[in-house]
Amino acid sequence: MLSYRHSFHAGNPADVLKHLVLAEVLNYQTIKDKPLDYIDTHSGAGFFELASSDAQKTQEYQEGIAKLWQHTSDNEGLNDYISLIKSFNHGQLEFYPGSPKVAEHFLRRQDKGWFFELHPRDLTLLEDNMQGRRSIRVRGENGFAGLIGLLPPASRRACVLIDPPYEVKDDYDTVIKTIVQAYQRFATGTYMIWYPVVDRERIERMETGLVESGIRNIQLFELATEADTDVHGMTASGMIVINPPWKLKQTMDKVLPELVELLSQPSGFYRSELLVDE
Repeated sequence: MLSYRHSFHAGNPADVLKHLVLAEVLNYQTIKDKPLDYIDTHSGAGFFELASSDAQKTQEYQEGIAKLWQHTSDNEGLNDYISLIKSFNHGQLEFYPGSPKVAEHFLRRQDKGWFFELHPRDLTLLEDNMQGRRSIRVRGENGFAGLIGLLPPASRRACVLIDPPYEVKDDYDTVIKTIVQAYQRFATGTYMIWYPVVDRERIERMETGLVESGIRNIQLFELATEADTDVHGMTASGMIVINPPWKLKQTMDKVLPELVELLSQPSGFYRSELLVDE
């Protein structure tokens, strides 16, 4: 099924959480001079114009990045994220970078970027948006299989984002199976899993699968814009990080309460948890 287009959702609260965590991880991973492989399993188009018909149809960015655009925080992590998004614009909020462009911002000459996308239209856009860097590869292949094929990386350092649309219910189980297989091939990589909360039971099953997998050092960060409900779509989203940077949880413990205050309804909440210790 290839109906999902992220252009309808760019810059929403789920993107804010996802890309804030991604930026924190990549900023840490690129401190060392040693080469890094970045692998993005479900890349999308990579860059979005917020005046487009898709973005304007839903205007989800109005509930996310637009509410942060003029905000100044006491938290360095949140300010850094806002500054990052502003670097893709010229004064006014016109564009929003997807995970490929966020990653490209941090990747250096010695690093490699691997970007997978199956949607024909988004693949073409991704190729256009990511051209110009010899170290970047865009592939119109299944990202789950593509990830496994790249492990272990030649650099012996890898940062992975697994971000499927979860259109197919099996994706929840496929994510866990893929992570377990990837971890068996390369246990020292940093793995990030984005997930939507539409049915809390599915997320609990994912968490249980990870806890019981034998994988160590797992943290979870979740932003809920409203209380869980069975009535309508996504109420929250989260990022599960395996082998996170040592200061990531400290940063998110400060940032998440502020994001709930700025982006959520009164029933909103956050989670910042250690699922499995080291």
